[in-house]
Amino acid sequence: MKLEVRLYATLRRYAPDSPNGVITVEVPEDCTVGHLYACLAIPPEEVRLAMVNGISAETDQVLLPENRIGLFPPVGGG
Repeated sequence: MKLEVRLYATLRRYAPDSPNGVITVEVPEDCTVGHLYACLAIPPEEVRLAMVNGISAETDQVLLPENRIGLFPPVGGG
């Protein structure tokens, strides 16, 4: 199935061909949020928050074709 994924801030480096961080990826039907990280070659420790349809999601949540996924890194400041 195809999913649209939005990568924010420093995670955009995992989508170098998409300057706005929006990519479409092909994943298996039973793909979870955690498996999506692997499909995108993003180390899990680099994702602080995964949102599915605007709601925080755990890594074991199964994704559906109509889901909107946003991945956010940890935020630093000072």
